[in-house]
Parts: sequence; structure tokens; C-alpha cells
Amino acid sequence: MLEEVEGWLKRRSWSVADRPMARLIAAKRASGRTVSVVLPALNEEETVGEIVSVIRRELMTEAVPLVDEIVVVDSGSTDRTSEVAAAAGARVEHRDTILPRIAARPGKGEVLWRSLLVTSGDIVCFVDADLKEFSADFVSGIVGPLLTDPDVDFVKAMYDRPLGEAAGQGGRVTELMARPVLNLHWPRLAGFVQPLGGEYAARRSLLERLPFPVGYGVELGLLVDALHTVGLDALAQVDVGVRKHRHQDGQALGRMAAAIYRTAQLRLARGHLVRPVLTQFERGADGFEPRVHSVDTEERPPMAEISEYAERRVA
Repeated sequence: MLEEVEGWLKRRSWSVADRPMARLIAAKRASGRTVSVVLPALNEEETVGEIVSVIRRELMTEAVPLVDEIVVVDSGSTDRTSEVAAAAGARVEHRDTILPRIAARPGKGEVLWRSLLVTSGDIVCFVDADLKEFSADFVSGIVGPLLTDPDVDFVKAMYDRPLGEAAGQGGRVTELMARPVLNLHWPRLAGFVQPLGGEYAARRSLLERLPFPVGYGVELGLLVDALHTVGLDALAQVDVGVRKHRHQDGQALGRMAAAIYRTAQLRLARGHLVRPVLTQFERGADGFEPRVHSVDTEERPPMAEISEYAERRVA
């Protein structure tokens, strides 16, 4: 491990217990920052309601006003995900009605990207909707450093991931694909325990500047691009305990691995540029004229470039 990473692990890896709730509330009030929690959801009626209920009960009260809004973005569920989430107290948005002028593509990253248009928090916290035995620590833990440490811009949750009764055997795509790729190509990110984890929080000011891979590659893509945008010391991780969720079969894991590999390949090919464009030339009346084209990488551009988003911020 690089010496720089060893130092980062000591400096930027914490436990949820390191920041008591009273400290977080005091920091939030002093800063005036607001917090949005986003749950991307596709057919999660069995778990989404409990997650929303826990957040509202423990983090959205007069005594503990840590979270300002909780939004479930439904990406085309065929079950009662939307109804259950709304009944539990979430605001439900549907993927296809957000930014309708741009046809939606299937994929988790697509939903996370569009969520920036329907949330308002200065800090945006993403939480997967399939978590079981959910703890509010998943939110307070990763939001905490963004409230107390102004130099931190992006925080991932770290945790144990059991596979059935086998401790620590979850995260198969992480161990077989993501961790080797990161260690070989982005060794400064080798200290992240759960680089593909779906629970992470970031400042809106960073997220709106990053492209979002539309599918399973979104977690790796955001992590790599955040590194090259704000630097390693602006990234952090917090231990929140144990994560239990629905596991995918082998074929689904293969599809995830392929998407993650392609996301990594695109970043290696473009030299870590956050805005991939191609400039070509055509002869015009006054000589050669440049024509700039977006490169089709199946990623959404930084939200800051979306006119509807800019208009909403101005309003």
C-alpha cells in the first residue's frame, strides 16, 4: 500500500461513534447546510418502507433534525414500491417524469443523476432501498464528516457484508473486479473498504460537476472522478457496522462486473478527463472551423450543465 494511502486511512477513516449526534446537530445548525436522502428503488416494496420509517423516526424530528428531505426515486417498479414509500413518509418521484425531454435509460446511475433535479440539500446522501435491518447510522455516519469537516467532500460507508450466514463473504464483485482494478490502476483508492457500496454522501457542489455512468458502474465512476476532481484528502469513509441486503445470482453479478469494467476502461482511455468531448474540424468560409461533439460513453453529463437544473438553482 502506498504511504500516502496509509496516512489517509489514519486520517480519513472513522467510526460512526466518533461523531455523537449532538455534535452533528450543532454543526448543522451552525453551518446552515441542508441534507437530502435519496433512495433509488426498483421493486423494493419489502424493504423501502422500513428504511424510510427509520430515517423519519430517528433523523427527522424536532429533537434530531439531521435530515431535511427524504426522496424515493422509483425507476419503474411493477410492485407497490411507490405506495409503500409514500405511506412511510417519503416523497416519491418517478424516473421518467424527471427531466422528461431526455429519454430515461434503465440503470441505477440514471436514477441517481436525475435525483439531483428533485432534491435541494447541500449534502446529498444515497442509500440503497434493499437494506434489511436498517440502522439510521448508515445516514448519520456518512453525513457526519460533511457537516463537521469542511475539507471533506465525499464519504463512503464501510461495513461487514455477510453472505447468508457466512460473515464477510458478501461483496463478490468488489473482491473479484473492483478491488483489483482500483489497486492496479488507481492505487490511491486502495484504502476504500467498500468502493462499490451504495451508501455514500457528498456535497452537491461536487456531485453536480461529475458525470454519472447510467448503470452499475456509477459507484466506481463517481469515486474515481471524485479523486481526480477534489483529491484523495477530500474523500473519506465511515464504519457503520453490518450491511444486510438482497443478494444477486451469478449471472447478475457478471453483468455488474462487466459494467464496472467498462466504466473503468472509459476512465483509463480518457486520461481521467471528467468531461469527454471530441473536437473535429470542418472547412468553412474562413478556413477550418472547430466542431465539438460529446463522446457517447453512456454516461450522463455533470448536472451543472443541465439548463433545468441551473434554472432551478437560480429560482
